[in-house]
Amino acid sequence: MEAQAANATEQAKTRVPRALTIAGSDSGGGAGIQADLKTFTVLNVFGMSALTAVTAQNTLGVHGIYNLPIEAIEQQIDAVATDIGIDAVKTGMLSQVPIIEAVARKIKQHNIPNLVIDPVMVAKGGAKLLEDSSQQALIDHLLPLATVVTPNLPEAEVLINREIKTVDDMKEAARRIHDFGPKFVVVKGGHLEGDALDILFDGETFEQFVSPRHETKHTHGTGCTFSAAITAELAKGTPIREAVAIAKEFITCAIRDTLGLGAGHGPTNHWAYNNRNNK
Repeated sequence: MEAQAANATEQAKTRVPRALTIAGSDSGGGAGIQADLKTFTVLNVFGMSALTAVTAQNTLGVHGIYNLPIEAIEQQIDAVATDIGIDAVKTGMLSQVPIIEAVARKIKQHNIPNLVIDPVMVAKGGAKLLEDSSQQALIDHLLPLATVVTPNLPEAEVLINREIKTVDDMKEAARRIHDFGPKFVVVKGGHLEGDALDILFDGETFEQFVSPRHETKHTHGTGCTFSAAITAELAKGTPIREAVAIAKEFITCAIRDTLGLGAGHGPTNHWAYNNRNNK
């Protein structure tokens, strides 16, 4: 028993941070679990996945969506939670009400910390990834459990049912979304003109994160990558404001140093963050 206890203590000392992504698979590799796992790896976090759906997609669009059975999703979460353990988790594509309910149930059952919700609704090419009936389920079941939720402007508009045209509108959206229950809200302003400005709201104060805008069509998976970077940092124990700042730098590098792949909306460059000091 003493030897087992000593081994457990040693493992605790040497254990790497662990992050789980619960999301859909992108066969093109630019978004979904593929983007998440790449981001986790670059940020030195051990990545795990629970697939909710398999998509057939590339830079030109989504050509097929195949949701997994609820039992399969639940078993994946159970498998990693009961053996490897989870320091942070993010959700991506959760297209149907039963999937959202199952994920919320498992997060509560396993008491998984540091939940990051990327409210994926529409793919870069325009395909709907969240059914209309699922929007309220997301608000009711997952947002109250969230450490942070990271909507872009179109997603925030859906969540609050009003247009967002200015920075003041972004702040009001953050307030309204915070009322749904998450501890923190990051409203991403990439769809506005000018510099790329994101706003973090903690229920009392706002903080702005600004980076230069890089004009490119290769922005597939930006939301997945940004939220995955926050998840990775939370898994390490990084405070939320620093985690958002690192994620902002990560996605800025990934957009700036484009890979130029595909004929449509190509993927971002997940390696670019490692080369940021050489620019």
